[in-house]
Amino acid sequence: EAQSLVCTGFFDDETEKPEDYTDMLLDFKARDVPMICANPDLIVERGHRIIPCAGAIAAYYQQLGGKTRIAGKPHRPIYEATLAAARELRGDFTVERVLAIGDGMPTDVRGALNYGLDLLYISGGIHAKEYTLNGETDEAILNAYLERENAAPKWWMPRLA
Repeated sequence: EAQSLVCTGFFDDETEKPEDYTDMLLDFKARDVPMICANPDLIVERGHRIIPCAGAIAAYYQQLGGKTRIAGKPHRPIYEATLAAARELRGDFTVERVLAIGDGMPTDVRGALNYGLDLLYISGGIHAKEYTLNGETDEAILNAYLERENAAPKWWMPRLA
């Protein structure tokens, strides 16, 4: 009976993949039910494992012909809401005092840079295979990767510890 659906993730992201939801999603699509995806990440890192995220379900729903709306990073309203909440707690400040931290190029990185925030890029995250040699981040390959992605974080580090 739903007229819209909100996707925040998998029922069991340890074992499932988007295709496990095919029947349910096709039913929603047949009824023209729009999906709001509350977390557009396709994958995330949990410990040292890469697992699928809500964005993967939304992308699959769209591939099946369903209508999707994406909320969160990299879109501007999530940054505006977050900064407004921070200002409510801390008082006024400029965005020059804000540091975004992330590893996801299409969400964390793109959103922070498009909003004009300084960025600490975590190289050991979901894109690590792009520039890792012998288990370590190769800085020259990382810089080439960042240039290809048109991303210029202010700093980078392998892991947030």
